[in-house]
Amino acid sequence: MLEVKDLRVRYGTVEAVKGISFQVAAGAIVSLIGANGAGKTTSLRAITGLVKPSSGDLRFENRSLVGLAPHDIVRLGIAHVPEGRRLFPKMTVLENLKMGAYLRARQASASSTLEMIYQHFPILRQRGRQIAGSLSGGEQQMLAIARALMSRPKLLLLDEPSMGLSPIMTAEIGKIIRQINALDVSIILVEQNAMLALTLARYSYVLETGSLVLHGPAADLLRDEGVRKAYLGI
Repeated sequence: MLEVKDLRVRYGTVEAVKGISFQVAAGAIVSLIGANGAGKTTSLRAITGLVKPSSGDLRFENRSLVGLAPHDIVRLGIAHVPEGRRLFPKMTVLENLKMGAYLRARQASASSTLEMIYQHFPILRQRGRQIAGSLSGGEQQMLAIARALMSRPKLLLLDEPSMGLSPIMTAEIGKIIRQINALDVSIILVEQNAMLALTLARYSYVLETGSLVLHGPAADLLRDEGVRKAYLGI
Protein backbone atom coordinates (compact mmCIF):
# COMPACT_ATOMS: atom_id res chain seq x y z
CA MET A 1 0.00 0.00 0.00
CA LEU A 2 2.66 2.53 1.06
CA GLU A 3 6.33 2.33 0.19
CA VAL A 4 8.88 4.81 1.52
CA LYS A 5 12.16 4.57 -0.40
CA ASP A 6 15.41 6.22 0.73
CA LEU A 7 13.58 9.18 2.26
CA ARG A 8 15.71 12.17 3.20
CA VAL A 9 14.42 15.40 4.73
CA ARG A 10 16.45 18.47 5.60
CA TYR A 11 15.67 21.49 7.74
CA GLY A 12 18.25 23.95 6.50
CA THR A 13 21.66 22.39 7.08
CA VAL A 14 20.28 19.69 9.40
CA GLU A 15 19.31 16.35 7.88
CA ALA A 16 16.43 15.14 10.06
CA VAL A 17 15.71 11.94 8.10
CA LYS A 18 18.67 10.13 6.58
CA GLY A 19 17.64 7.79 3.82
CA ILE A 20 15.10 5.55 5.54
CA SER A 21 12.95 2.98 3.76
CA PHE A 22 9.88 1.13 5.04
CA GLN A 23 6.62 -0.37 3.84
CA VAL A 24 3.04 -0.59 5.06
CA ALA A 25 0.93 -3.46 3.75
CA ALA A 26 -2.82 -3.10 3.30
CA GLY A 27 -4.62 -3.82 6.56
CA ALA A 28 -1.49 -3.64 8.72
CA ILE A 29 -0.52 -1.64 11.78
CA VAL A 30 3.11 -0.54 11.49
CA SER A 31 4.85 1.38 14.25
CA LEU A 32 7.80 3.76 14.24
CA ILE A 33 9.51 4.02 17.61
CA GLY A 34 12.43 6.06 18.85
CA ALA A 35 13.41 8.93 21.11
CA ASN A 36 12.67 12.62 20.52
CA GLY A 37 14.51 13.82 17.44
CA ALA A 38 14.65 10.39 15.84
CA GLY A 39 12.79 11.57 12.73
CA LYS A 40 9.43 9.91 13.37
CA THR A 41 7.22 12.99 13.10
CA THR A 42 9.18 14.35 10.14
CA SER A 43 8.63 11.07 8.31
CA LEU A 44 4.86 11.37 8.78
CA ARG A 45 4.89 15.01 7.71
CA ALA A 46 6.75 14.03 4.54
CA ILE A 47 4.15 11.38 3.71
CA THR A 48 1.32 13.90 4.03
CA GLY A 49 3.06 16.68 2.12
CA LEU A 50 3.64 18.97 5.07
CA VAL A 51 7.41 18.93 4.48
CA LYS A 52 9.22 18.39 1.19
CA PRO A 53 11.69 15.52 0.94
CA SER A 54 15.17 16.46 -0.20
CA SER A 55 15.37 13.09 -1.97
CA GLY A 56 13.73 9.68 -2.09
CA ASP A 57 10.25 8.57 -3.06
CA LEU A 58 6.94 8.01 -1.33
CA ARG A 59 4.49 5.77 -3.16
CA PHE A 60 0.90 5.13 -2.14
CA GLU A 61 -0.96 2.47 -4.12
CA ASN A 62 1.83 2.75 -6.71
CA ARG A 63 1.46 6.54 -7.09
CA SER A 64 4.18 8.95 -6.03
CA LEU A 65 3.18 11.43 -3.33
CA VAL A 66 6.21 13.66 -3.84
CA GLY A 67 5.15 17.16 -4.88
CA LEU A 68 1.46 16.66 -4.11
CA ALA A 69 -0.35 19.17 -1.92
CA PRO A 70 -1.60 17.91 1.46
CA HIS A 71 -5.27 18.16 0.44
CA ASP A 72 -4.59 16.05 -2.66
CA ILE A 73 -2.93 13.42 -0.47
CA VAL A 74 -6.03 13.38 1.74
CA ARG A 75 -8.14 12.82 -1.37
CA LEU A 76 -6.03 9.78 -2.22
CA GLY A 77 -6.98 8.22 1.12
CA ILE A 78 -4.36 9.24 3.70
CA ALA A 79 -5.29 11.03 6.93
CA HIS A 80 -2.96 12.38 9.60
CA VAL A 81 -3.62 12.83 13.33
CA PRO A 82 -0.76 15.15 14.32
CA GLU A 83 1.17 15.25 17.55
CA GLY A 84 -0.66 17.49 20.02
CA ARG A 85 -4.07 16.80 18.37
CA ARG A 86 -4.30 20.24 16.69
CA LEU A 87 -8.04 20.63 17.15
CA PHE A 88 -9.94 23.84 16.49
CA PRO A 89 -10.31 24.59 20.21
CA LYS A 90 -12.96 27.33 19.93
CA MET A 91 -15.20 25.28 17.66
CA THR A 92 -17.63 22.65 18.87
CA VAL A 93 -17.01 18.92 18.71
CA LEU A 94 -19.47 18.58 15.82
CA GLU A 95 -17.86 21.46 13.91
CA ASN A 96 -14.45 19.82 14.29
CA LEU A 97 -15.84 16.56 12.94
CA LYS A 98 -17.41 18.28 9.97
CA MET A 99 -14.06 19.90 9.17
CA GLY A 100 -12.66 16.40 8.75
CA ALA A 101 -15.14 15.81 5.91
CA TYR A 102 -14.56 19.08 4.04
CA LEU A 103 -13.29 17.24 0.94
CA ARG A 104 -16.29 14.90 0.83
CA ALA A 105 -18.44 15.76 -2.17
CA ARG A 106 -21.72 14.36 -0.89
CA GLN A 107 -23.29 15.55 2.35
CA ALA A 108 -25.26 12.31 2.67
CA SER A 109 -22.04 10.32 2.60
CA ALA A 110 -20.52 12.54 5.29
CA SER A 111 -23.63 12.09 7.43
CA SER A 112 -23.42 8.30 7.24
CA THR A 113 -19.74 8.51 8.22
CA LEU A 114 -20.66 10.68 11.19
CA GLU A 115 -23.07 8.01 12.39
CA MET A 116 -20.30 5.43 12.09
CA ILE A 117 -18.02 7.71 14.11
CA TYR A 118 -20.62 8.01 16.86
CA GLN A 119 -20.88 4.23 17.07
CA HIS A 120 -17.16 3.99 17.84
CA PHE A 121 -16.95 7.22 19.87
CA PRO A 122 -20.32 7.55 21.64
CA ILE A 123 -18.94 10.21 23.98
CA LEU A 124 -18.56 12.54 20.98
CA ARG A 125 -22.29 12.39 20.28
CA GLN A 126 -22.91 13.46 23.87
CA ARG A 127 -20.32 16.25 23.57
CA GLY A 128 -21.45 17.45 20.12
CA ARG A 129 -22.22 21.03 21.17
CA GLN A 130 -19.34 21.32 23.62
CA ILE A 131 -16.35 23.50 22.77
CA ALA A 132 -13.48 21.22 21.78
CA GLY A 133 -10.94 23.05 23.92
CA SER A 134 -12.94 22.23 27.05
CA LEU A 135 -12.73 18.46 26.58
CA SER A 136 -10.46 16.25 28.67
CA GLY A 137 -7.17 15.14 27.15
CA GLY A 138 -8.52 11.70 26.32
CA GLU A 139 -11.69 13.12 24.76
CA GLN A 140 -9.61 15.52 22.67
CA GLN A 141 -7.52 12.63 21.37
CA MET A 142 -10.67 10.71 20.47
CA LEU A 143 -11.96 13.78 18.63
CA ALA A 144 -8.69 14.20 16.73
CA ILE A 145 -8.80 10.57 15.59
CA ALA A 146 -12.50 10.78 14.75
CA ARG A 147 -11.99 13.97 12.73
CA ALA A 148 -9.36 12.21 10.62
CA LEU A 149 -11.69 9.25 10.07
CA MET A 150 -14.34 11.58 8.65
CA SER A 151 -12.32 11.62 5.41
CA ARG A 152 -12.76 7.82 5.19
CA PRO A 153 -9.01 7.13 4.85
CA LYS A 154 -7.39 3.93 3.66
CA LEU A 155 -4.25 4.79 5.65
CA LEU A 156 -4.26 6.60 9.00
CA LEU A 157 -1.12 8.21 10.44
CA LEU A 158 -1.17 8.56 14.24
CA ASP A 159 1.52 10.72 15.87
CA GLU A 160 1.93 10.14 19.62
CA PRO A 161 -1.75 9.38 20.37
CA SER A 162 -0.96 8.45 24.00
CA MET A 163 0.91 11.69 24.78
CA GLY A 164 -0.21 13.20 28.08
CA LEU A 165 -2.82 10.54 28.76
CA SER A 166 -3.29 8.43 31.87
CA PRO A 167 -2.54 4.69 31.71
CA ILE A 168 -6.27 3.93 31.70
CA MET A 169 -6.94 6.32 28.81
CA THR A 170 -3.86 5.07 26.96
CA ALA A 171 -5.30 1.55 27.13
CA GLU A 172 -8.61 2.89 25.80
CA ILE A 173 -6.86 4.58 22.88
CA GLY A 174 -5.14 1.26 22.17
CA LYS A 175 -8.54 -0.45 21.94
CA ILE A 176 -9.77 2.27 19.58
CA ILE A 177 -6.73 1.81 17.32
CA ARG A 178 -7.50 -1.90 17.06
CA GLN A 179 -11.15 -1.13 16.25
CA ILE A 180 -10.12 1.27 13.49
CA ASN A 181 -7.75 -1.29 12.02
CA ALA A 182 -10.60 -3.83 12.03
CA LEU A 183 -12.47 -1.47 9.70
CA ASP A 184 -9.80 -2.25 7.08
CA VAL A 185 -7.86 0.94 7.74
CA SER A 186 -4.08 0.56 7.63
CA ILE A 187 -2.21 2.47 10.35
CA ILE A 188 1.22 3.98 10.90
CA LEU A 189 1.65 4.49 14.63
CA VAL A 190 4.39 6.82 15.89
CA GLU A 191 4.91 6.42 19.63
CA GLN A 192 7.46 7.04 22.34
CA ASN A 193 5.42 4.58 24.40
CA ALA A 194 7.26 1.64 22.86
CA MET A 195 5.29 -0.97 24.77
CA LEU A 196 2.02 0.35 23.36
CA ALA A 197 3.46 0.58 19.85
CA LEU A 198 4.97 -2.89 19.84
CA THR A 199 1.87 -4.44 21.38
CA LEU A 200 -0.44 -2.96 18.74
CA ALA A 201 1.73 -3.26 15.64
CA ARG A 202 2.37 -6.20 13.37
CA TYR A 203 5.72 -4.82 12.21
CA SER A 204 7.91 -2.11 13.68
CA TYR A 205 10.83 0.13 12.73
CA VAL A 206 13.27 1.70 15.20
CA LEU A 207 14.69 5.13 14.34
CA GLU A 208 17.68 6.85 15.94
CA THR A 209 18.76 10.38 14.96
CA GLY A 210 17.11 10.12 11.57
CA SER A 211 18.37 6.66 10.65
CA LEU A 212 16.68 3.27 10.60
CA VAL A 213 18.64 1.03 12.97
CA LEU A 214 16.37 -1.98 13.45
CA HIS A 215 13.17 -3.44 12.10
CA GLY A 216 11.19 -6.63 12.27
CA PRO A 217 7.96 -8.22 13.48
CA ALA A 218 6.82 -6.31 16.55
CA ALA A 219 6.60 -9.50 18.61
CA ASP A 220 10.28 -10.18 17.88
CA LEU A 221 11.32 -6.64 18.84
CA LEU A 222 9.47 -7.02 22.13
CA ARG A 223 11.86 -9.85 22.94
CA ASP A 224 14.98 -8.09 21.63
CA GLU A 225 17.38 -7.35 24.51
CA GLY A 226 18.55 -4.04 23.04
CA VAL A 227 15.01 -2.79 22.48
CA ARG A 228 13.95 -3.91 25.95
CA LYS A 229 16.80 -2.00 27.56
CA ALA A 230 16.64 1.14 25.42
CA TYR A 231 12.90 1.60 24.99
CA LEU A 232 11.03 -0.58 27.46
CA GLY A 233 13.13 0.07 30.57
CA ILE A 234 13.62 -3.65 31.14
